[in-house]
Amino acid sequence: MFDIKENLKKLPDSPGVYMHKDRLGQVIYVGKAISLRNRVRQYFQSSANQNPKVRAMVSHIAEFEYIVCRTEMEALILECNLIKKYAPKYNVLLRDDKTYPYIKVTLQEEYPRILKTRLLKKDGSRYFGPYSDAGAVNLIIELLNKVFVLKRCSAASFPDDYRPCLNYHIKECRGICTGQVSPQEYRTYVNKALDFLGGKQKPLVDYLEERMQEAAERLDYEEAAVYRDYIASAKALGETQRVTMIGGHDMDMILPAGKGENTVMVLFTVRGGKLSGRETFAMRAEGEDDYDSLVSQFIKQYYSRWAVVPGEIIVAQPLKESELLEQFLEAQGGRKVKITVPQKGDKRALLELARRDVVELSKTIELKVSSASEKEKALTEALSEILKRFYPQDAERSRKNSYRVESYDISNTNGVDTVGAMVVFSNLKPVKKDYRRFKIRTVEGQDDYGSLSEMLERRFRRALEGDRSFADMPDLILMDGGQGQVTAAEKVLEKLGLRIPVLGMAKDDSHRTRALVNGRGDELLLRDNPLMFKYCGTIQEEVHRFAIDYHRNLHNRNSIGSVLDNIEGIGPAKRNALLSSFASVEDIKKADVETLMKVKGITEKNARAIKEYFS
Repeated sequence: MFDIKENLKKLPDSPGVYMHKDRLGQVIYVGKAISLRNRVRQYFQSSANQNPKVRAMVSHIAEFEYIVCRTEMEALILECNLIKKYAPKYNVLLRDDKTYPYIKVTLQEEYPRILKTRLLKKDGSRYFGPYSDAGAVNLIIELLNKVFVLKRCSAASFPDDYRPCLNYHIKECRGICTGQVSPQEYRTYVNKALDFLGGKQKPLVDYLEERMQEAAERLDYEEAAVYRDYIASAKALGETQRVTMIGGHDMDMILPAGKGENTVMVLFTVRGGKLSGRETFAMRAEGEDDYDSLVSQFIKQYYSRWAVVPGEIIVAQPLKESELLEQFLEAQGGRKVKITVPQKGDKRALLELARRDVVELSKTIELKVSSASEKEKALTEALSEILKRFYPQDAERSRKNSYRVESYDISNTNGVDTVGAMVVFSNLKPVKKDYRRFKIRTVEGQDDYGSLSEMLERRFRRALEGDRSFADMPDLILMDGGQGQVTAAEKVLEKLGLRIPVLGMAKDDSHRTRALVNGRGDELLLRDNPLMFKYCGTIQEEVHRFAIDYHRNLHNRNSIGSVLDNIEGIGPAKRNALLSSFASVEDIKKADVETLMKVKGITEKNARAIKEYFS
C-alpha cells in the first residue's frame, strides 16, 4: 500500500513533474512545480480553499509519483509530453481530430517532398494544418509541386542505371534522379513553398493570377480554369480576409468559448497583418477550469504538436507563466515570441473584434449543448425503459443517468482471417479509446457463434483477472445480430458468473435495425421510436465498420506476405523484416539492390532474387 503521508515527507524542494494516480494505477493528473515539496503537499492540506474540480480529483488520488528536473523549463516540456502520453482525466486536454488532413514537408530528406497526411510523427518533417477542406489540400499540393517543380517519387537513392519517370519527361520534375540539381538549389524552391504554407500567400497568388490572365488572352479557357481553381484553393487555405491591420505582422489570438465539457479554444490567425482565418479546437475540461489554465494548456499542447509559431500571441488576460511560455515557444519555433495583452491601438481593436465573434460563437455552442442535453436525457430515459421491460428484476441498472453500452461483431472472408471487434458508447458518444480488436485463435472455418463466444470470454476474463484496459464493465451489451448471438453471449456471461443485460439488434431486409431482441426471442420493434432506431443503427454501423477495417488490414497483410513468400530464399523472418522497413510492396519493388541489402538479414543474393522476381 502507498503511504501518502510518508511519501509527502520525502518530496524534494526542487523543480519537477508529479503524477497523481487512482487506485487502479491510472494517471489522473500531471502537473509541474518549481518546488515539488510545496506544490504536491498543497493537495493534501485543508480543502476549504480548493475548487470543486481539485476536491474531486484529490478524493481519487491513491498514490503519486514525481520526476525531478533541473529547471522549470525542463519540467514544462516534460509535463507537456506526459499529458500527451497519458491524457489524464483531470488535465485540460486538446482533443485530437485525426479526421483533418495536414500538409507534410519531408525536410529530413535530402530532396524534400510535399505530401498529405493524417498522421503526425516526430520524423523531422514540418507539418501545416489541420485543414477542414481535404479537397483544397489536394489542390494546394498539386499546385506547389507544379509551380516549384518538386520531387514526387519516394525513392531515396538513384543508381547509375536508374531511369527517370514520366514526370521528368513532361517537365513536372527537375530530374533529381539524373543528378542535374544540387540539394542546395532544390532547397530554394522548397523554401518558397514553405513561405506559402506559412501564410505568405500573396506572391504565389499574384503569379497564378498572371498565368490565368495570360491563358485567357490566348483563349485557352481550360488552362485558365485550372489556374482559377488553384487560386480559389490557395485562398481557401487561409480562409477569407476579414480585416486589415497596420504593420504587416504575423500573430495568433487565442480566446476560449463555451465551458466545461463543451469548451473550445478559438484561434484567430493574422498573417502579413491580415486577420486571415479562424479555427476552433475542442478541449476536454473536467469541471470548471479557469482562464489561465485553459489558455496556458492550449498554448503548450497546440504549439508543441503541429503549429507554425508566430512572433506574437495575443491573449485577453495576463497569464501567470507568460515568461516561461515565451521561452517554451521560442524553443519550439526557433524565434523570439511575445505573449501580449494589448491595451490600445490596432491590436486592441482586433482583439475586441475577436471577442465579439467569440460571444456569438458561445451562443451557438450553448444552443447545441442544450439540444444535445435534451437528446442525452431522452436516450437515457429510453434505455432505462428498455432495461425495465427486458430485465425487470435488475432495477438498479434502469435508474442510471449514464449508460455504458458495448457492441460486438465478427468479420471474415469465407472463414479465413476471422476477427472480432468491440465498440463502446457512453450514452450518445463513442468512447474510441475503449474500442478493442480480437484476432480469433481457437475457431476454424466460418463459425460466427463460436468466434463471438471466444471474443466475449477473452474480453470479460481479462476484466476479471484485473486487466486495467478491460476494467470498465458495460451496463448493456448490444449484439450485432438476433436471438442466436444473444444466446451465445449469455452462455459466456453465465459461465463467468456475470450478470449483464444482453440484447440483439435484429435487422430487416434492408439491413437496418428493426427490433431489439432478447435470448427468449421477445422483440421490441423500433419503428415507433426514432431515437432508439437511429441510436442502434449508429452503433451497428460503427461496430461493423470497425470489424471490417481490422479484417481488411489483416487480410491485406497476409496477402502481401504470400507475395513475398513466393520469392526464393525469403522466409517469414526476412518477409517481416522487409515489411517493417518498407511502407508497401510497391516500395519494395522500386528499391534497388543496395537499399534492399540494408534490411536486416537480406543478403545480396536475396536482394537480386527480389529484383528478378518483380521484374
